[in-house]
Amino acid sequence: MAKYLVTGGAGFIGSHLTDRLVADGHDVVVVDDLSSGYRENLRQVDGKVQFVKGSIEDAALLAENARGCAGLFHLAAVVSVQDSIHDPIRAERVNALSTLHVLEAARQAGAAVVLSSSAAVYGDDPALPKTEGMPTEPISPYGEQKLHGERLLAIYGRLHGLRGTALRYFNVYGPRQDPKSPYSGVISIFIDRCRRGDGITIFGDGEQTRDFVYVADVVAANLAAMNAATADAKSYNIGTGRSVSLNHLVEAVQSALGSSVAVSYGEARTGDIRFSSASVERAQLELGWQAAVRLDQGLTQTVG
Repeated sequence: MAKYLVTGGAGFIGSHLTDRLVADGHDVVVVDDLSSGYRENLRQVDGKVQFVKGSIEDAALLAENARGCAGLFHLAAVVSVQDSIHDPIRAERVNALSTLHVLEAARQAGAAVVLSSSAAVYGDDPALPKTEGMPTEPISPYGEQKLHGERLLAIYGRLHGLRGTALRYFNVYGPRQDPKSPYSGVISIFIDRCRRGDGITIFGDGEQTRDFVYVADVVAANLAAMNAATADAKSYNIGTGRSVSLNHLVEAVQSALGSSVAVSYGEARTGDIRFSSASVERAQLELGWQAAVRLDQGLTQTVG
């Protein structure tokens, strides 16, 4: 068994990862400032993890809590494309400079790093599916910041031998996803509005597509990535290899809930990508990972 630090460990994905690490018998330190995470998300492991309320902008705090850790899972971020557009300076501090703090803490501790990146690094290149070898042309500060983190990880591998892996998440969903979060939480937003009997608004014509991957599959990808971390710091798509339109998604959510609400359409949002689907062959071949949960199964688990 080993000791791991999880940044953003009280958040949506981070808390599920923390649960799994504890279940597997590991010691876990969670660093989270609770700006978007919740202590309630860690109730299943209450008393079994070391929780540190603090920001990843605090380099000294990260270095202190990384000591003795075998690995760092870096999930803390400004996770919204729209927030990165409206407040790019804050997003740059958290998503770029603070990633450097994480890498420095890992270097000092001799720990490996699994970096949570994003499909946003691909921008709006129309080529599908997205493969890790295709050009990266972000169209938002968020996407550029995630790509910058990947490049820093690779540089630290070359300069310092830091072992790492970057995971390019597609659209992650599952229990504990905050419906107040913006676009990346579209499933939780749709579920919340259906449950309250409110109408659903789709920005655009609804034919835009996304590759939705269930959170338990993402957790499994993080574990596989930690085991496979090398100084080469490769990047891997984490999706299902299948994409659905938002129009189809609304129907699937309403089916899972057994209810229906009115659907309206608004203007497409700046920075949103039209079509997205992942090629997951590299993750299958090199990490031994593939998504196991179908959308209908994941929605059933999510609605509880």
